[in-house]
Amino acid sequence: MSWGQEQQGYRPQDYQPQDYQQDHGNGYGGYDQQAYPQQTYPQQTYPQQPYQQPYPQQYVDYGQWEQTAPLPAVEPEPEPEVAVVGEKPAEEAAEEKPQPKPAGRDRYFDTLRAVALIRVVTYHTFGWAWCGMVFPSMGIMFGLAGTLMAKSLERPPVKVIRSRMRRLLPPFWFWGAFVILAMMIHGWIPHWQIVFWVVPVADPIGNKWGVQAWEILWYLRTYLCFVLLSPLLLKVFRLARIPMLLLSLVPILVLNFVWSGPEGRLGNELWDFSTYLFCWILGFAHRDGVLQKMKPVLVVVLSFAAIGYGGWYAFSHQGEVGTYDLDEIPLAQAFWSAGFVMLLFWAKAHFGIDFAWLTRFKRLDRVVTVFNARAVTIYLWHEIALILAVPLIDQFWKVRAFEMYLPLESQWFMFGIGWVLIAVFVLACGWVEDVAAKKKPKLLP
Repeated sequence: MSWGQEQQGYRPQDYQPQDYQQDHGNGYGGYDQQAYPQQTYPQQTYPQQPYQQPYPQQYVDYGQWEQTAPLPAVEPEPEPEVAVVGEKPAEEAAEEKPQPKPAGRDRYFDTLRAVALIRVVTYHTFGWAWCGMVFPSMGIMFGLAGTLMAKSLERPPVKVIRSRMRRLLPPFWFWGAFVILAMMIHGWIPHWQIVFWVVPVADPIGNKWGVQAWEILWYLRTYLCFVLLSPLLLKVFRLARIPMLLLSLVPILVLNFVWSGPEGRLGNELWDFSTYLFCWILGFAHRDGVLQKMKPVLVVVLSFAAIGYGGWYAFSHQGEVGTYDLDEIPLAQAFWSAGFVMLLFWAKAHFGIDFAWLTRFKRLDRVVTVFNARAVTIYLWHEIALILAVPLIDQFWKVRAFEMYLPLESQWFMFGIGWVLIAVFVLACGWVEDVAAKKKPKLLP
């Protein structure tokens, strides 16, 4: 062992360069340790070489070199700005370093939106009351929309609102043209209230034949109201984030226990707006990092308390509406959705869930992509697809083989036919969303 190695407590086996532990033919295979030649006479120093100094050493009986005097203390020089030899200055490196690519879409939120749409179609097919408790789709969709709106409002509010309306209204107009034409064929005579088919700030009107098709427009109407009020809501929220988040449940409590609101369209709007206000504000909270800063115990306790209260209210008041379906009990829907969505969003913030693994499953990732790029189309046309599935299945009964081998009476069969028709509508009408977003129209994104 050389003197320099002994001084530093160095052992050859301790040093394994991180990137060159094995010789693969194009790297280093480790450093061969060579000891300094020992002297055979005492007090002999090495001849001084250029840029070297002799090491004062003496020969001892047990065959090791021993330092006779400590080296003078040397003040360490300050490290240069560039720590690694051969690197360029930070300014030049920053200029030459390629700009990072923009972050891709959040597959966790995309997956939630896709599952929410599937749950909506499932509920409208089977009518299962428990669907809303297993997965409160509308609360989740409003929460996701609130998060995206808070992010978009980093730009001027007028531009954001105009962009949102441009993306929403053309698909709605395209869909509405078919619904209005079909209702007129079945005897509906439009009047001045057709204006609500142009800008759905209130429930549109039609005849009973088309009610199943347009009754889903409450979501678009409520979404549009949130979009228009978001600049003000976001400013108020950022004045007092936690209090505003908790107070967003007050309106639904007032409507349920104090004042039921006005009759007609305005009353319906107030109820829907109040039911999902917490979820929308929760989207703001997620965007601003509020949930990530909250203590896990507090989030879990509040979430389960809200879910427990919503579930208790739904089951204890099902006699009033004949069901425990959350869609029929706004107060229960508000609290159940509040607790459920808070848990989902807090888990996303606390554990950093991003579902990046989804990209390894190309087909599944493709399905999620299509659902998100055609969300408006799927939502608008799914009821019409289910309506058309019934007469289509009736035609199957006329074919003896279909009658014998296909489960024509099963709702699951109608569910499958419904999705086939939804896929047809996505291919035939989804391009309108591309045009609304100022993109090149495509059959599939």
